[in-house]
Amino acid sequence: MHPAFSVIFFTTASGAGYGLLVWLGLFGALGLLPADRWFGVTAFGLAFGLVTAGLLSSTAHLGHPERAWRALTQWKSSWLAREGVMAVLTYIPTGLYAYGWVMLERNDGVFAASGVIGALLCLITVWCTAMIYASLKSIQRWSNRFVPPVYLALGAATGALLLALLAHAFGYGSVIIDATALAALALAAALKLAYWNMIAKSASESTTASATGLGKPGLVRLLDAPHTETNYLMREMGYRVARKHADRLRIIAIVALFALPSILLLAALLAGGSFPATLLLAAAAVSAAAGILVERWLFFAEAKHTVTLYYGEQYA
Repeated sequence: MHPAFSVIFFTTASGAGYGLLVWLGLFGALGLLPADRWFGVTAFGLAFGLVTAGLLSSTAHLGHPERAWRALTQWKSSWLAREGVMAVLTYIPTGLYAYGWVMLERNDGVFAASGVIGALLCLITVWCTAMIYASLKSIQRWSNRFVPPVYLALGAATGALLLALLAHAFGYGSVIIDATALAALALAAALKLAYWNMIAKSASESTTASATGLGKPGLVRLLDAPHTETNYLMREMGYRVARKHADRLRIIAIVALFALPSILLLAALLAGGSFPATLLLAAAAVSAAAGILVERWLFFAEAKHTVTLYYGEQYA
């Protein structure tokens, strides 16, 4: 599939924003973070900014962005519509939680409850985003059990990393928050590596033979292309990335998204002060941001639609 930047930015930015809202809701409700006004302004401002920017960028990939609102009416049958509905609903409890934290300097009682409800809705929204891709049976590398948990784990990991950075910057850093971010990164890394291992070992279910009902795989070949010029299908669904480049990019993603941030997190735990820990975590956040962009680019670039079988591909 063609890796459109608008969709890459949408899934990574909104995932991190929702992840940050999840941890704010949970840690605030548990009393592990004080309802400091300026911390709340910064944390919720960043979270809502990432979520909103991501959601708005997703409309750039539509043929008619001005009609995006109509997708919400198809929630009974479309994961895209369900995601949109959940994204809108999520603003209500998280907005109330942010109001209590920032305006009243409270994250207990009804505000704590709204934070927990908001955290749950954030997770459901990210799950719906993942199911947009996991529900497409025509793309084998998306239609599998790993895609939804990987999306959730990466959103939780990047959100936890941002929370750890902000907590140390405002003097509220703690071993619990740092350890949570480290554990979230480890879980995300394990799931992503399992996903890559699965797609590397699984045989293609669709071939030119199965698509045409003729012969055996490798014996049926395309005589003439369906089109003489580049069209939408070839441009959007026939993207190719060389195996050597994909392997190199996977290594970059592993180092930038998982290994380096984990090392910097461990260093922050041992730093013994807010300022050095903040610097280390800022570097970790920048590294993770670059790494997840590479990871998400690969997620789209390595996906192969079955329609490519009619454009010369032997396997999909």
